[in-house]
Amino acid sequence: MTGIAEIFIASASDRAAGTKRICENIDLSDFSGAEIALKANFNSSDPPPASTHIDTLDAICATILAERPQKLALAERSGMGNTRGVLEARGVIKLASERGFSAVVLDELDRTGWREIQAPGLHWSRGFFIAGIFTRADRVVQTCCLKTHRFGGHFTMSLKNSVGLIAKRVPGVNHDFMGELHSSPYQRLMIAEINKFYRTDLVVMDAAEGFTTGGPDKGKLIHPGVIIAGMDRVAIDVVGVALLRSYGTMSDVMEGRISEQEQIARAAELGIGTAAASEIRLVPIDTHAESVAEKIQQQLDASG
Repeated sequence: MTGIAEIFIASASDRAAGTKRICENIDLSDFSGAEIALKANFNSSDPPPASTHIDTLDAICATILAERPQKLALAERSGMGNTRGVLEARGVIKLASERGFSAVVLDELDRTGWREIQAPGLHWSRGFFIAGIFTRADRVVQTCCLKTHRFGGHFTMSLKNSVGLIAKRVPGVNHDFMGELHSSPYQRLMIAEINKFYRTDLVVMDAAEGFTTGGPDKGKLIHPGVIIAGMDRVAIDVVGVALLRSYGTMSDVMEGRISEQEQIARAAELGIGTAAASEIRLVPIDTHAESVAEKIQQQLDASG
């Protein structure tokens, strides 16, 4: 990915309205007639910002469906709870029925639902398996939350949200991929590497609230009050880290240059997106967003 990454920011005083406003600034005409896969953040059944807010999800789905795609499917694997139970508890199954899109529980896929990834230079000991729904889709939309990660990821935004579209176990394969990830000293590099093998065409980060410590299920709560969106998931994470830093956050996220955070640096090295502050342009679209963008830009200027 080359050129300037535009990252749009809108007030989230009304999540649905903010999400709709921000999507109006991004050309989604290619979604018409396309098969679209959607990855939200339903790692657990804990309330936002631990998981995607149903209003944000509804607004994203309504925006996509307005483009008249051939198909829209949300697919998820929860790491902290039974996926189907999580989706039911968070209202996703009900929303899918009402809106007319499908909700796919990745844990329930057989071997044919997964694509094996083997590539030189990976920090995964035997590669990994990614859900075929995301590799086959014409377009992929991702929506993530703003939070830190106390189990070794340091932060969990767009890049780490991708962990929920790879398998913990695959029928017929005797390996615990999540066990390997969470015990590896290369965890943050491995997170970045997942992102090399699927596309994103729209990333929406709900930063109405966030965690500056703990995470992904609980932590110290902040209220930035914005929705952040763009097409470059690396730039989204750079902006998210800058926003966390503006509040003060855990030392692993505060220290060093943002572009040198391991998830971000490895993703940029792989060509997934840009980590350079000079290549990121913040586009606030209302007064509150302007004040938040100013805080983010200060962090980018100081240590991007």
